Amino acid sequence: MIQLRVRSRDGLERVSIENPQITVSQLKTLIQSQLQIPIQNQTLSTNQNLLLSKTPADLLNFTDMANPNATLSSLNLAHGSIVFLAYDGERNVSGPRNFNPAGSFGRKMTMDDLIAKQVRVTRQENAHCELVSFDRDSAHAFQHYVNETLAFGVKRCGFMYGTVSETGKVEVDFIYEPPQQGTEENLAILRDPDEEKLVEAIGIGLGMRKVGFIFTQTISQDKKDYTMSNKEILQAAEFHAESGLKEWVTAIVKLEVNEDGGADVHFEAFQMSDNCVKLFKDGLFETEIAEDDDPKLSKMKKDVVVGVKDTREVDNDFFLVVVKIFDHQGPLSSTFPIENRITHVTLKALKNHLDRTKSLPFVKRISDFHLLLLLARFLDLNADVPALAECVQRQTAVPEGYQLLIESLASS
Repeated sequence: MIQLRVRSRDGLERVSIENPQITVSQLKTLIQSQLQIPIQNQTLSTNQNLLLSKTPADLLNFTDMANPNATLSSLNLAHGSIVFLAYDGERNVSGPRNFNPAGSFGRKMTMDDLIAKQVRVTRQENAHCELVSFDRDSAHAFQHYVNETLAFGVKRCGFMYGTVSETGKVEVDFIYEPPQQGTEENLAILRDPDEEKLVEAIGIGLGMRKVGFIFTQTISQDKKDYTMSNKEILQAAEFHAESGLKEWVTAIVKLEVNEDGGADVHFEAFQMSDNCVKLFKDGLFETEIAEDDDPKLSKMKKDVVVGVKDTREVDNDFFLVVVKIFDHQGPLSSTFPIENRITHVTLKALKNHLDRTKSLPFVKRISDFHLLLLLARFLDLNADVPALAECVQRQTAVPEGYQLLIESLASS
């Protein structure tokens, strides 16, 4: 059972869903039965600007949930996600229930009842993820850029894709870097839903899924006394909650001073604790962070119990569970120029790459996620992209039609 949050002109309501794999059409049916809004009156979107629409013509601009057969998972909707709803007509919205100071059903509150209602924050000793292993090439490509080009002066991030074994071992085989704007202290991720659909389609063809979030800390942060700041905790908790994956990993890349006084690039991996993810889903984190707030502490919207003390400030380390790090040589190369960086990736890069790898079998020449992402912009999302990615996964011959198309794009 999962719950979606539905925000409309009436405020925020919840819809309970038995099967998380349902379609948009089935979601509308549930909204009709649970919120009493007829299907034909509903317009849904993941874009909050839907609620600013003034006319029926305005509603036509929101098409991300227009396909009735699209599944919630294909729209990145999971437990706790928000869907925006515009509808025609009027309805009666149930108001708050009357408050009974004696507790439910007139029963007096006991000490056990009061303790049960408290929100307790405790350390989690064991991660759900046994270990995380990074593909050497993709990890190197990420850290080399932030070290050599950005000089760890601004923050950078990516979403990690790979596989999860039955024992909870996470293997990261490529890192997708979304559009973003980083500064010394802040990281704004300018997510592109269309591009993320291409990434997901490639991942499916490769037999991989999104398994974590990776970000860098800047040189100026190295002087601060924390593992993760309150802003970083919020961002990491949001992505962990969105994923619905209990083995989800959050990785940090930073510079650390070595014994000789030089600087080494250092990787750390964590899981956000179950406690942290639940607090985020329940909306208990204070999301407005002032400049003078202590970055080591996360603020809560109401008192929580840490140890024996009631407080609204929690040390960020309470939310982190350490994950062991290994490395491996994955199935993909990572030599093609990477998306959404300072230098724009063009078809000229495709030509240069194919010229440089002429001696290899064609499937090897295109066995690079970042190259596949460029190609995906010119291919059919539902048929061609997964098919081409599957050739790469199986290392089978690329059909001649695809090969001719790719070579034609490279020479255009």
